[in-house]
Amino acid sequence: MDKKELYERYQRQIILPEFGEEGQQKLLRAKVLVIGAGGLSCPVLQYLTAAGTGTIGIVDDDVVALNNLHRQVLYSVGDIGSSKAERARHILHQLNPEIKILPYNERLTVQNALILFDEFDIIIDGTDNFSTRYMINDACVLMNKPLVYGAISQFEGQVSVFNFRQTENDEAVNYRDIFPDPPKEGEVLNCAEAGVLGALPGIIGTMMANETIKLITGIGEPLANQLLTYNALNNQVYQLTLLPRKETRSLIPENEAAFLQMDYVWLCSSQIMQSEIDADTFNGLIANGNVDVIDVREPDEMPVANEFSNIKIPLAQLSKNTSLIKSDTIVAFCRSGNRSLQAVKILSGIFGEGKKVYSLRGGILEWKKQKQTV
Repeated sequence: MDKKELYERYQRQIILPEFGEEGQQKLLRAKVLVIGAGGLSCPVLQYLTAAGTGTIGIVDDDVVALNNLHRQVLYSVGDIGSSKAERARHILHQLNPEIKILPYNERLTVQNALILFDEFDIIIDGTDNFSTRYMINDACVLMNKPLVYGAISQFEGQVSVFNFRQTENDEAVNYRDIFPDPPKEGEVLNCAEAGVLGALPGIIGTMMANETIKLITGIGEPLANQLLTYNALNNQVYQLTLLPRKETRSLIPENEAAFLQMDYVWLCSSQIMQSEIDADTFNGLIANGNVDVIDVREPDEMPVANEFSNIKIPLAQLSKNTSLIKSDTIVAFCRSGNRSLQAVKILSGIFGEGKKVYSLRGGILEWKKQKQTV
């Protein structure tokens, strides 16, 4: 595209004093990966393409269905049965043929996430399931990639920017800082189960596109360390300030090898209930002896657990220190019971059926609370 044609296409945003030609050039050089090509991602893709975002990747292994069309307005009846990623590429190319659209007609997994993310500057989460959200978040933290997040259900939506520092002294909030505990299977309904107003993903998705453009060009104030909630029924908007939480950092795999061993579907499934024990069962195991209790918290985390014998192995170091574990029964605990579930998964993978591995439900906080009421 020559300079005259470029100016004509993007003239309305180039003439903005805060944006200018420099902002347009930043957009043209940007590489953005959009996970999902559904309700949220459709407006994201359309507006980023129209604005002149140079390279856009689309990851989605789904096909267009009739019940998508009330909210996924990128597609039409003739697209039913077609790959969303491929159809999106074709339609977006007609909107702006100068933009490079890279369709990935595949499901995002721990095996391909880091490889895909490495090729892009910004990651956009347009998914609708928790296991993928946690995987995307953890991969972004590992790779230091800004993450634009959106979520919708029924009449309400959320937008935020995670893992982004506006200054070197800032601490970046990630998804786990506000949602450290993945909901169990069936606890939170997705759009297919709870329903969604068709216009809502358009509103939230457009906000996500706007946040992405701000990140790329440096204009305005991104929703970094902020969570914006919008209610479509009354147009009320709430904006909450988010703070990083030290204890949630250990929930994230410390390196690529640890990430590849994660099972995010398992973490969000009802199967983990079988691995949890309550305070009474835990007390019985301690009383009977022949159990190794593992504290998987970081050093110096409070409260102190000195009421029973335990081995201190932070979660990130657990797989390298299994030689410290001697008993055939193991109970892992942390502050609130989330990291200890990850410990169960790690230890079960190492020991197989040779040892019984449990997580203390509710963590040391719940155990101490129940102990005080007895």
